[in-house]
Amino acid sequence: MPRRFPLWPPVPDAVAGGRAAADVRWMRRALEEARAAGDAGDVPVGAIVVHDGREIVAARNRMVQDHDATAHAEMLAIRGAAVAGGDARLGGCTLYVTLEPCAMCAGAIVLARLDRVVFAAWDDKAGFAGSVGDVLRHPRLNHRPEVQGGVLEEEAAELLRAFFRDRRVPATEVGALSGGTDVPR
Repeated sequence: MPRRFPLWPPVPDAVAGGRAAADVRWMRRALEEARAAGDAGDVPVGAIVVHDGREIVAARNRMVQDHDATAHAEMLAIRGAAVAGGDARLGGCTLYVTLEPCAMCAGAIVLARLDRVVFAAWDDKAGFAGSVGDVLRHPRLNHRPEVQGGVLEEEAAELLRAFFRDRRVPATEVGALSGGTDVPR
């Protein structure tokens, strides 16, 4: 079945404004999705798949909502774009995501054959686009997308910091909740 989305015309300002301007524009859109994820109680990560200057699909983390450990924004965006395009291969597409992809998502990106991955914040604990490891550019794999990190990095990082800061229990409350010890149960 032929891919459907190449028939959509490109958005002129995204094409004419240059790659850096388009990257910022689409990352701002991904940040909207991230905020919606945070508002729903999920870790605030958003993703957008773009083809020829057009948004194909937008997704956000839904792990908590869906009770599904694989419901990362990137996975949902890749699945949605594959359905929209009628093809599991997403050549010609760029994935914008607000946090460096984990190992699972990086593997899916390689298998989907995305041309480009643009992310905002680096993830020193679980990122596999250069932080902990680099699945996306591993020399033994048969597909290696172009990778750009750090687009609107501080904005995405602050969104994540605020999300987790708002969920932390102050140490004085931890002791009260755990029967007087400083270790939560």
